[in-house]
Amino acid sequence: MFCDNLKLEKSMYNVSNKSFTEVLEELDPSENYKNTSFENLDAYQRQLKRFDIKVSGPGCDTVEKFFCTPDSAVLFPEFLTRAIKQGIKTYDILDSIVAATTKIPGGDYRSISATIEALNRYDIPEGESIRRVDVRKRTELVNMIKHGRMLSSSYEALRYQNLDVIAVVLKQIGMDIAREQLNDALEVLLGSDEFTAADVIEAEYATTPSAPKLQYSHLLQLWKELNPYKLNIMLASSKTINDILSLEEMRDATAGLDFQGTGNIITPMGAKLIVCENVSDYNIIGVDKNFALQMIQSGDIVIEYDKVIDKQLEQATITMTTGFSRIYRNSVKVLDYSI
Repeated sequence: MFCDNLKLEKSMYNVSNKSFTEVLEELDPSENYKNTSFENLDAYQRQLKRFDIKVSGPGCDTVEKFFCTPDSAVLFPEFLTRAIKQGIKTYDILDSIVAATTKIPGGDYRSISATIEALNRYDIPEGESIRRVDVRKRTELVNMIKHGRMLSSSYEALRYQNLDVIAVVLKQIGMDIAREQLNDALEVLLGSDEFTAADVIEAEYATTPSAPKLQYSHLLQLWKELNPYKLNIMLASSKTINDILSLEEMRDATAGLDFQGTGNIITPMGAKLIVCENVSDYNIIGVDKNFALQMIQSGDIVIEYDKVIDKQLEQATITMTTGFSRIYRNSVKVLDYSI
């Protein structure tokens, strides 16, 4: 098969706007393997098969297996990248609040903002103008922020470690990067400029600031204020979510069984509760995940592949550059029941 004769080179990691796997797929398309034992594998997985490298499960290989040949060593940075991405995916809060993800080749990006003209009626009488949706390019660039870690180890320290154990360390790196990206996203959701500032709702019938107490009517107030957008995500600290779960209405049998069976916390109005310690206590961020936030990603995860392939792991950096932008302003509201 062609995959057995493919020459692997470091330069495959340096192709503009393409990942290592995308470069491999162009050279060795998966469609050529239909009705074969390799049909369900992508181009990278076929290379692992070629060099008999098992990255998980019974018989999992050690790091040393990647470095048996110069060609197989080229595969190691992609192994790191995939494990880190699994960690990012595991920390799925961003997926719950991002409406669209845009990948860009460079570091500069201007997003759009959209506003809907307010009218007293929704039909269009004869001779009247049609309601306008105003879409504009933002004047300021999206703030792109780099997050990452430095891999500090020696090849000798790693060479006999099982790959699935190394993957656990890398997944943690991915989760840490995702947490830092969430902080960036929250800063945008709660921004201070004219467009991005989320509307803060003062809870009706609130108790004194010295003893704030959440009421179910406050959640209904948040649900109402977000209309016509849907309240499908609520972000809050563990203290605040404890207050929510303590409400009598949250003792509903269906909501309770879903929490006990899946770990997902669903409110009676259908919104998913997500613990986020970056949100202030006594504040609940209500989001319509389908319209609120755009994530901009500059390139892919960047690993110093030269160092990794050459076993120079002492100072190898792992970075990812992302930014966030609000799309529809009114798709995010903040309930403050401490006031």
